[in-house]
Amino acid sequence: MSTATSTDFAPLSVLIVDDEAPARDRLRDLLGDIADTQPTHIAGLAASGVEALAVLERQPVDLVLTDIRMPAMDGIELARHLGRLPRSPAVIFTTAYDEYAVRAFELAAVDYLLKPVRAARLAEAIAKARRLRPPADEILRQMAPATRSHFSICERGRILLVPVAEVLYLKAEQKYVVARSVEREYLLDESLVQIEDEFPERFLRIHRNCLIARHAVKGVARATTGEDGEAHWVVMLDGVPEQLPVSRRQWPSVKEALGV
Repeated sequence: MSTATSTDFAPLSVLIVDDEAPARDRLRDLLGDIADTQPTHIAGLAASGVEALAVLERQPVDLVLTDIRMPAMDGIELARHLGRLPRSPAVIFTTAYDEYAVRAFELAAVDYLLKPVRAARLAEAIAKARRLRPPADEILRQMAPATRSHFSICERGRILLVPVAEVLYLKAEQKYVVARSVEREYLLDESLVQIEDEFPERFLRIHRNCLIARHAVKGVARATTGEDGEAHWVVMLDGVPEQLPVSRRQWPSVKEALGV
């Protein structure tokens, strides 16, 4: 049986993401060691998910090797954001997680490397990555140890990160969800139900098509809205001029949640 050589494959561009410099250096060295059978090109190094996305804005890659536990943004949240790119890279996790988490990674159809990473195992993972599809967002959401810190929006081929804490309300409009911050509106390719399920303590449903940030509420009032000319309850939020109507169906739960 013949052995694959570097001439059999085009080099994969790789981004290495780990908050520990020695771990990044080790992966870079190991990639050099296996270059004859699994050729790669190091496109960049990053110490967090946020840094990784900044690198990817400048240069798309074929493969991301990412640690799980990192400050600012962990590897699982990073993988979810990567899945929204028009050209999503394959993702391989490097982890010191126990056997139960490893099984979860297997179910997610992405590969994983247990630290300390070995050259033979890395070569095997990269071979798999050449035919790997990015993991489904739903599976990554179930794997995530905590809720996301950011929403991601794909605009003109690049990812914008919007801190969840800065979103004041979300409204469903046709196929998208509009996320409103003090500065501007963003279009999310997600559902209100999914967001409500993920952030039950942060966002409160006031209408079938609207969630508000609990911390941003500055008051409620009776106001005449809509074409029927009837008075309805509305919510007022800090930072935006809009008065958001509360549906009759949601008013009892909104009243209880806000203590009014």
